[in-house]
Amino acid sequence: QTELRTSGGGSVQAGGSLSLSCEASGLSANENCMGWFRQAAGKEREAVAIIDKAIKNSATRIADSFKGRFTISRDSVKNTLYLHMEDLKPEDTAMYYCVARPVWGTCSLWSTFNSESQGTQVTVSS
Repeated sequence: QTELRTSGGGSVQAGGSLSLSCEASGLSANENCMGWFRQAAGKEREAVAIIDKAIKNSATRIADSFKGRFTISRDSVKNTLYLHMEDLKPEDTAMYYCVARPVWGTCSLWSTFNSESQGTQVTVSS
């Protein structure tokens, strides 16, 4: 049974940094496309970043809105996915979700995923 458990959310002031973790069980993080999505209150869900399988060089894609501020990475030993966020803005306030295993196999910011974690809340105050 696949399970994704997120942690690391919290409250931070604008300009600060925060790192989220997603520990995977029942699947190999290294052998799966994984990513992060977020959803702010009253807004649509949006893709943040994805990382492809190690066999595909762990290629990463960061949504344009987050380039230069957010970084996605993976620790194969800990079987954990990370999202490091810097220079946070109040508009980054949202629930952040970890996802894995694209439904159609393509690893992209527009993929639909089979597995999703419970969300972790990030709140950025001005």
